[in-house]
Amino acid sequence: MSVSIGPLSLSIGHLLLVMAFGLALLVGGVLGRKYRVPVAGSVADIFVVAMLSARIGFVTSYFEHYRNDLLGIIDIRDGGFDVLWGVIGAIVFTGFLLWRRKAQRKPLATAALTGALFWAATAGTITLIEQQARGMPEITLRSLNGELVSMNQLAQGKPLVVNLWATWCPPCIREMPVLEEAQHIYKDVAFVFANQREQPETIHSFLEDNRLNLNNLYRDDQAQLARAVGSNGLPTTLFYNAQGQLIDSHMGELSRATLARGLEKIRTPEE
Repeated sequence: MSVSIGPLSLSIGHLLLVMAFGLALLVGGVLGRKYRVPVAGSVADIFVVAMLSARIGFVTSYFEHYRNDLLGIIDIRDGGFDVLWGVIGAIVFTGFLLWRRKAQRKPLATAALTGALFWAATAGTITLIEQQARGMPEITLRSLNGELVSMNQLAQGKPLVVNLWATWCPPCIREMPVLEEAQHIYKDVAFVFANQREQPETIHSFLEDNRLNLNNLYRDDQAQLARAVGSNGLPTTLFYNAQGQLIDSHMGELSRATLARGLEKIRTPEE
């Protein structure tokens, strides 16, 4: 689900995207020297246009959640990107560059295609692997009173959102009001807050200081859940459907829009 590179944690999806971009730049640089034309700048432009298109597509789809927070549109820390819009933007802009810059056509097309194929192949393979292991892990969490509760007990047949967090994690703190609000709005969904390796006194103090009222607050005192799902960074949010299958996950800070996207995938239409 995520990897740690020194102090930095990246989701697998973001890492693959960075690797694909790096590979395209490398191929573009090599072929650019061969054909004596600059290509790296055009590859970077394609990447930027793809990211902008993906962001615009996501914001357009979930604009109702940004209506009262217009600055949130440019706050990409919530990870709100639409892959389809990004791919379309990249294809259209690449076609435009190939049309306008004849000297770059062969090296640029080769570099862009290499990066795209690497991303598609690796992302597709990882998706297939994940689909084979999407059941709810047999993990026991501990309440602040010391009682042990299994994940299946917490779901109670409902869609389940599990948030892995800690009091020292700034993105966790910023997203807590969004999750607190959601647990009162979406009564058909069970929200569980799994604190990672902290003592009850620390958690109680945090809740009082931030005036938070969270239901289903538990401790994952040995980080068993994080290991089971392959999470190496906080916050991480897991979205399970009513059948206990992991449908989506989100590493990093949630906004109302990115939370809404995850909930759409696990709630039935009538809900």
